Amino acid sequence: MDIAYIPSPSHGVVHLGPIPLRGYAFCIIIGVFVAVWLGNKRWIARGGRPGTVADIAVWAVPFGLVGGRLYHVITDYELYFSDGRNWVDAFKVWQGGLGIWGAIALGAVGAWIGCRRRGIPLPAWADALAPGIVFAQAIGRWGNWFNQELYGKATDVPWALHITSSTDGRVPGYYHPTFLYESLWCVGVGFLVIWADRRFTLGHGRAFALYVAAYCVGRGWIEYMRVDDAHHILGLRLNDWTAMVVFLLAVTYMVVSARLRPGREEVVEPDGDTPDGDAVDLDKKADSKADSKADDEADETTGKKSDGKKLDGKKPDAKTDTESDGPAQSKEPEEPAEPADSEELVEPEESVEAARGEAESAKKV
Repeated sequence: MDIAYIPSPSHGVVHLGPIPLRGYAFCIIIGVFVAVWLGNKRWIARGGRPGTVADIAVWAVPFGLVGGRLYHVITDYELYFSDGRNWVDAFKVWQGGLGIWGAIALGAVGAWIGCRRRGIPLPAWADALAPGIVFAQAIGRWGNWFNQELYGKATDVPWALHITSSTDGRVPGYYHPTFLYESLWCVGVGFLVIWADRRFTLGHGRAFALYVAAYCVGRGWIEYMRVDDAHHILGLRLNDWTAMVVFLLAVTYMVVSARLRPGREEVVEPDGDTPDGDAVDLDKKADSKADSKADDEADETTGKKSDGKKLDGKKPDAKTDTESDGPAQSKEPEEPAEPADSEELVEPEESVEAARGEAESAKKV
């Protein structure tokens, strides 16, 4: 009986001359661009500068790709290091196999390096990028569709995925499109984080923690549906255990962070071209101290000039006291004399000599 289904691509690579164009790689690249674009908009809305998200992504993306591949190779080592396998295939990322757990963990290390170089708090940057990351995951999951991998149990639902490839142990048939389930779940998580961030003003990494926790919930039940080979612990797939542990860590972080640092960061990026926010503060303090010192020096100089003028104005009084008799002394005005009035200082001496001459002539008579 014919049923409706989602067809799989006949091949996941198109050759443009000697250059292979792989659907899996395109999905990853498009996802990275979406994450950086949306993260940049959210970063600017929180007070950051344009381009900062892209600058830090230069560190985070390569670390994330390496971490995602390492996690996949370590947890599925038998695909590359068992008998009949070629270990060189571990480097063929384009064939699929990126573990999101390793990508986020090592990508965070790269982001931390980039944030430290720019003087930016990593939790604030992670909050701005969280919805973009999960939207990138939604796009990246379509790379599994191109490779006909990571599907679920056999089913006859109208949206079943038709697998046509028989390589690597695949059995052609109709299966649950778990790649589609996870893609839709990631879209929902992205909108959840955006809404919660606006509604509750999440900060200090809590928006990122909400993304991690919500993703783990969906990944748990989707992982349970998959039929590809995986390691099991106590009847559960390894990724199920990983999802549960990471979920608990994310929720714990949200609770503790809300108590210790409520609210959101007021400043997410220092002003100016200085990469270190502390250096910017020190520069501002140095400038203010220099301005204050200049004002003090100007005040002291003005005071010295005014004192000098008053002393110049009192000098004639002192000279008159020593050369003239008491009755002939005339007090100078208290107002400071101007330097141009030097002739007035001589007049008291001439009047004293004239008085003495008159007294001597009177005695002779």
